[in-house]
Amino acid sequence: MELQIIGKNMQVSDDVQEFIHKKVEKLDRHFPQLSQGTVEVAHEPTKSSQRRYVVQITLAHKGALLRGEGHAADVHTAINGAVAVMDRQVARYKGKLYDKGGKLDLATENNPVCNIVREKRFLLKAMSAEDAVEQMELLGHDFFMFISETSNQYCLVYRRQDEDYGLIEGVTK
Repeated sequence: MELQIIGKNMQVSDDVQEFIHKKVEKLDRHFPQLSQGTVEVAHEPTKSSQRRYVVQITLAHKGALLRGEGHAADVHTAINGAVAVMDRQVARYKGKLYDKGGKLDLATENNPVCNIVREKRFLLKAMSAEDAVEQMELLGHDFFMFISETSNQYCLVYRRQDEDYGLIEGVTK
């Protein structure tokens, strides 16, 4: 498996990189077809020492992305936590894959994967991301969809767990 390790607010030592490779390669026992992955190790200046290190693992398989995150006071425990989450994710993904005859596909109307209980349609307006955040806050929502006035693309602003905001912009090839 091709694995990229990224340090955020810290330098990832060779010892930690070796530990990550050793732990993530164990996921191959469930699913040896995993092709590539990214591990982001971050040192966050938080008040809680129990959430000081954040490890996020993202693995890819034929267009599907699996993601797991672990928080802990030390980097090795955070890695173990993220790998444990990924272990469950990979096992669940593998189960769904084999239940569908080796191919994950979208739900048919006779066999839905998810139960959509409400649909909503509304007119999208062209606006700036700042205006969209303001509109989201006025509505009391955690996300807001709009059309970017600069790129004319579909966009979505959302509130992150750290109380900042994120922007997702849909682009076409």
